[in-house]
Amino acid sequence: MQTVLAKIVADKAIWVEARKQQQPLASFQNEIQPSTRHFYDALQGARTAFILECKKASPSKGVIRDDFDPARIASTYKHYASAISVLTDEKYFQGSFDFLPVVSQSAPQPILCKDFIIDPYQIYLARYYQADACLLMLSVLDDEQYRQLSAVAHSLKMGVLTEVSNDVERERAMALGAKVVGINNRDLRDLSIDLNRTRQLAPRLGHGVTVISESGINTYGQVRELSHFANGFLIGSALMAHDDLNAAVRRVLLGENKVCGLTRAQDAKAAYDAGAVYGGLIFAPASPRVVNIDQARETIAAAPLQYVGVFQNADIADVCQKAAVLSLSAVQLHGSEDQAYINALREALPRDVQIWKALSVGDILPARDYHHVDKYIFDNGQGGSGQRFDWSLLQGQPLDNVLLAGGLAADNCVQAAQVGCAGLDFNSGVESQPGIKDARLLASVFQTLRAY
Repeated sequence: MQTVLAKIVADKAIWVEARKQQQPLASFQNEIQPSTRHFYDALQGARTAFILECKKASPSKGVIRDDFDPARIASTYKHYASAISVLTDEKYFQGSFDFLPVVSQSAPQPILCKDFIIDPYQIYLARYYQADACLLMLSVLDDEQYRQLSAVAHSLKMGVLTEVSNDVERERAMALGAKVVGINNRDLRDLSIDLNRTRQLAPRLGHGVTVISESGINTYGQVRELSHFANGFLIGSALMAHDDLNAAVRRVLLGENKVCGLTRAQDAKAAYDAGAVYGGLIFAPASPRVVNIDQARETIAAAPLQYVGVFQNADIADVCQKAAVLSLSAVQLHGSEDQAYINALREALPRDVQIWKALSVGDILPARDYHHVDKYIFDNGQGGSGQRFDWSLLQGQPLDNVLLAGGLAADNCVQAAQVGCAGLDFNSGVESQPGIKDARLLASVFQTLRAY
């Protein structure tokens, strides 16, 4: 049986021979300059490293991103990445070596050429096209080939990401002196994913090796948990599939966090600059943070957050009108809205507007059994109390559709993040007074969330 990997490698050998004819090494070798962007250094440091990937398609998913624009992607990634990976395989990933200089010109980070490299020619080609590092896969190369190829890369001052996918390859990587080892959680023989691979192989890689976990990383929860095993992550498909790339990166690096009770344009901007994905606008008349349509419009215009309107037992027509006029991403229900209300609201709202429901947590966890509810907010009481409930109630629960609210601030947000919800919902803990957010507190909270 020919595995996916064996087929790709056989086709790669044919591609390399054809490219050598079309673009002989002698035609560009004298123009190659050594890299000045240091891949190994970029992955060092106290914080978890992120290699973010530009990838149009893959054998397991087909086309992932239709409007694939490497320059635009890189101009988003440059705000978050330690290094940027570029798929250059044409046949299976719709990549191209032409993407490398485009990305290199759009971002200052080291650029990794991600391909099935079997010949020194490919490394020279990668460097000629401005790559600063290359992937070498031990599932594809024997020790002698690896030594030869990594020597070529190092002679050009390029880094090497050495990929392993099992214990035999892990042992080889150590014997070969690999500096940065990528553990691929995907089995390239059958394309299945197993995150246990990182948990099992990383502790056995020895001191001084930088460990990167690759494939199947989709959520902040996974990143937080696996960051105990790995020094960094290579993430591609989970980001490429989203239209709003900025929000997608924030979701994975920081969580699906919301700053609620926005009343001023500068606070929306401060929340966005700090790293929030969602901004909450409260339309419940009893709240000290209530806004009218004009205030909401002004706030929304200041920053490209995904905005959530917060309502309490409101008339459905009013909810729909505000959702339409303000192009809300979601409406959040904070009153005693029942299933009949939610059904009627779902009928009336545009399909792309989500419905979120806030639930008060007392001594026991409330059931999450509403139909047509996309996310839940777990809060203490009716919200806005600034008090937290007993988070230990959440242990062992699936929480990927829950935001945690209630008394969250810089001093407890890390503990809150470790609970494992999709994200956190900040309000009074980032204010100087009700409705007035403090930009320094916002920055401090998000810096704390990224300190892993």
